[in-house]
Amino acid sequence: MTGNNQYHQAVLLSEAVEALNIMPNGIYVDATFGGGSHSRAILAALQQGGKLFAFDQDEDARQNIPASDARFVFVAQNFKHLKRFLRLHGVSRVNGILADLGVSWHQFNTPERGFSIRFNSELLDMRMSAEAPQTAAEILNHYPVAQLTEMFKNYGDLPNARKIAEAIAAARQKHQIETVQQLKGITAPFAIGKLPQFYARVFQAVRMEVNNEEEALEQLLQQSAQVLEKGGRLVIIAYHSVEDRMVKNFIKTGNTGGVEQKDFFGNTEKPFKPVNKKIITPSQTEIKENPKAASAKMRIAEKI
Repeated sequence: MTGNNQYHQAVLLSEAVEALNIMPNGIYVDATFGGGSHSRAILAALQQGGKLFAFDQDEDARQNIPASDARFVFVAQNFKHLKRFLRLHGVSRVNGILADLGVSWHQFNTPERGFSIRFNSELLDMRMSAEAPQTAAEILNHYPVAQLTEMFKNYGDLPNARKIAEAIAAARQKHQIETVQQLKGITAPFAIGKLPQFYARVFQAVRMEVNNEEEALEQLLQQSAQVLEKGGRLVIIAYHSVEDRMVKNFIKTGNTGGVEQKDFFGNTEKPFKPVNKKIITPSQTEIKENPKAASAKMRIAEKI
């Protein structure tokens, strides 16, 4: 199997695979297959008795599936279906789960996917799977102002989210919002800081809503606690404060809200213990080679 660096350049590759603490005959999950770089590194550490299940809902990721490897199983699904599809393959417990959240280079660099701010005339799609119920354009044209405001506030960290939402609502009364250029034009007057960074936050917010990424991560975390063996590792690389906070809270308290649950004796009920006290971030060398890595934060937990 060869990794496809043109499809996606994996962030914190060696650190993430090392964090899994791989047992040669263990069972592992690459929840975000993409270009296959993480899967390739995991397979390199596995013997013939090992097994790797790789999930990816994007049809384009299938081009990176290895031709033939009995240790490898590709699951063409969102990772929120982790437990169900492992069970379909007769697996109830695994030794490690790795997820590299966010969007691949391939998705950003494919104009018709509508993820990138660089391709002005392209339609606003942003679906990671063709089966997703709504495109970005449909959300922008139909969500009420309050819902748009929450989306830009929560997923874009935009303090003027309400004004942006109102501008979108006003613009769609005249013409349907369909292209990347239209969205940029409507939101430009509300830019905070440099335009490219502002647009990135706007588009990130819409993308996370289109793909229901917060709910999917919630389900992945909950199911990881159910399928990981004692001593198994959970490794998550996040690029957004909302996602990183969810992971941090789950490791600390067993739920993404960060609310501690006590047992009869007053002990905090939680399925994991943190392995790294400090967040692991890419080196300056890696960031220089791959600027998209700059916001990456990796957390490692071990099943108790």
